[in-house]
Amino acid sequence: MATPTPALSPAAVLPLRTLDPGGPADDLAWLDELVGDARVVAIGESAHYGAESHRLRHRLLRRLVERHGFGAYAMETGFVEGRLVDAWVRGGGAPLGRVLAEGTTSLMGLWREMGAHLEWMRAHNATAARPVAFHGIDMPGSMVSLLPGLDAVAAHLGRADPGLAPDPALWETATAFARPSAFTAPESLAAYAGLAPERRDALTAGLADLAARLAPRQRELRARSGAAAHDRALHDLRVTAVLDAMLRATARGDFAGMAGLRDAAMADTVGWILEREERVVLAAHNGHVQRHPVAMPGVPAMTPLGLHLADRLGGEYVVIGTTTGAGRTLNTGPDFTEGRLFAEQGAPDSGSLDALLAASHDGPFAVDLRRAAPDDAAALRATTRHRHGAYYSEVAPLDAFDALVHLPRTTAATPDPDALTHAPAEVREAFARYAAEFRDGVTAG
Repeated sequence: MATPTPALSPAAVLPLRTLDPGGPADDLAWLDELVGDARVVAIGESAHYGAESHRLRHRLLRRLVERHGFGAYAMETGFVEGRLVDAWVRGGGAPLGRVLAEGTTSLMGLWREMGAHLEWMRAHNATAARPVAFHGIDMPGSMVSLLPGLDAVAAHLGRADPGLAPDPALWETATAFARPSAFTAPESLAAYAGLAPERRDALTAGLADLAARLAPRQRELRARSGAAAHDRALHDLRVTAVLDAMLRATARGDFAGMAGLRDAAMADTVGWILEREERVVLAAHNGHVQRHPVAMPGVPAMTPLGLHLADRLGGEYVVIGTTTGAGRTLNTGPDFTEGRLFAEQGAPDSGSLDALLAASHDGPFAVDLRRAAPDDAAALRATTRHRHGAYYSEVAPLDAFDALVHLPRTTAATPDPDALTHAPAEVREAFARYAAEFRDGVTAG
């Protein structure tokens, strides 16, 4: 007799009647109970650019803002670039397409679902007594260019004290390996690795020297430019220096070190945000927000953003992870840059966390892990693999997350034509190939 597929008890399943951000919210009582006094509620995703993940984050953000007073949305996108998005949701006049393309990094903003999310924030802020802020938490330049960070710091110093302008040699070296988008990340890394060691060292030393020259002038510079502007510029410099350190680690083959630097810096950025915001909704990949070491294929386990935040915030850090069934997911293969942005994924592997939840209910639903009955907790402890798009990572679900949301069918987010008009040419070309591939597939079907 075949062994039955493990499943959670019906009592553990909290069905979600809709993922529509504007739909009724009476099925989110579990979220109200989960939040408590949390200062940060993190919402994970199994893979980027999924339509359902976008809608889920949007829906939960609305509830957390409207019912619980959360005042900031922090997302896995560039800290430096994020100020353009923040200005727009507060009523700024830049076209939304440009905001989506230039105010986010790593292709995060090129989707209609993201545009709808920002439009809600802007509409809310137009009448709210306290606007909801937008923050990026990641490194600048889609992690292929230091130039956005250098430009931001130079622009600030040009206003505060032109005599402290960074050395132009920093731009000369950074330009040698800078690329316009994440599509050419391998090319950027190869160009960086091809730099003479003394040029790489001079870039690192130049960034450190600039930070050292600014340190004794803090009081004066803050008085000249305003504390908020100066403190932001200092953090622009910090994340730019971290990106430089990540490139150095990658060049020497230390990929775990590179990933660890990134997550530690993102945690520091969330800390920077918490100095200015009372309560923050954080959106990033499950592998970043989980309270459990994460290992990518071929890379030793490292400490993610979520573990750093749990150490600092304790019970004030709450994590909602996601699991997925079948559908389309981000393509992590080498042909991604050729326009094959998404790939089909089948049912989750037997014995995985995703399979356990897929067997528990047909539609989207939540599970409050903190209230799991003994038999459900035992089933969760027995699952140690969690799907991250195209691969699986080891996880201890009850340690990693406070709640899970299962998305039984995943689809690709919808490219935003207006955003693409503001994207680099290579991005437009790849998305055009994706659109042609999609049309051909529909025709063939």
